[in-house]
Amino acid sequence: MLILRGAFSTSMPFYCYILQCADGTLYTGWTTDPIRREREHNAGNGARYTQTRRPVRLVYVEEAPDKPSALKREREIKRLPRKQKLALLAQHLQPAPPSNQ
Repeated sequence: MLILRGAFSTSMPFYCYILQCADGTLYTGWTTDPIRREREHNAGNGARYTQTRRPVRLVYVEEAPDKPSALKREREIKRLPRKQKLALLAQHLQPAPPSNQ
């Protein structure tokens, strides 16, 4: 399941994303077009890491306000242990709590 996070805008978007590889590992990157980037990874034109772990599946996307923010978030996620990355994914799979209106 694909998880989208952030307030999406019409200006030049930047995203941090997580792919799940065929071997179960997770790959984190940044892009301006997550769907295109997933296709590139699956075509063998992505990162060297994913070239031998295809097919990959886009499982998480988080919008950033600008490129430096997307790069910073990518580094933050890459530094997380696998268990914390899985918790990040699980946290965003949970339904939103009901509002008290």
